[in-house]
Amino acid sequence: MEEQIIHIMPCIGEAAPAFKASTTQGPIDFPADYAGKWIILFSHPSDFTPTCTSEFMTFGAMQKEFTALNCQLVGLSIDGLSSHIAWLREIRKIEWKGLKNIDVEFPLIDDITMNVAKIYGMIQPSASETKAVRAVFFIDPKGIIRAIIYYPQSLGRNFDELRRVLIALQTTDRHGVSTPADWHPGDPVIVPAPTTMAALHKRDAGEPGITCHAWWFCTRPLAKAETGYDGSDGGKK
Repeated sequence: MEEQIIHIMPCIGEAAPAFKASTTQGPIDFPADYAGKWIILFSHPSDFTPTCTSEFMTFGAMQKEFTALNCQLVGLSIDGLSSHIAWLREIRKIEWKGLKNIDVEFPLIDDITMNVAKIYGMIQPSASETKAVRAVFFIDPKGIIRAIIYYPQSLGRNFDELRRVLIALQTTDRHGVSTPADWHPGDPVIVPAPTTMAALHKRDAGEPGITCHAWWFCTRPLAKAETGYDGSDGGKK
């Protein structure tokens, strides 16, 4: 009988596992150092690899957008600090898709021991025992994991989607709503239960702005400015 392999990883709604580590921006105490901010903690398989380079150039170019959204970026791979620093220096020399002279100023964790990668379930032996998969953890200002996205090593991430997820999480918290499929800032939002029936009554009373597609499915407008996002449409159709 084949032995069952159990992988332990943090779940949505749990406190983000705490750790201390050295990074390219100095030592960090995670997530305590970023209390009051949203955090995107993400892993990549290895320094000096093409897909990872394209991702770091993109994150570096978008860093001001994430900062404006009260979000701290923190990267990780199973490489040492000297490798990280050398790689980031080389990244600055590369030109790709109009990006050039990119300074990566967010911390990149030295995790050569794989301690952090293991407690976050970033090592998946069926993919690799020595490289992290492309994991993304969205952590709220209270240190709670709110969303997790995993990609295989061969697939580069969609950064418009990472930004969209962050804005959607902030919007649902701020306004007590939900977001429908393919939601982008400026689109209508879902009026969640138990207020859906109240929204239905408002619609029947002629109150503008409420659209009910079914008794359990009502939406209302929410201006882009109310989401806290004033940047580009980020891929909005």
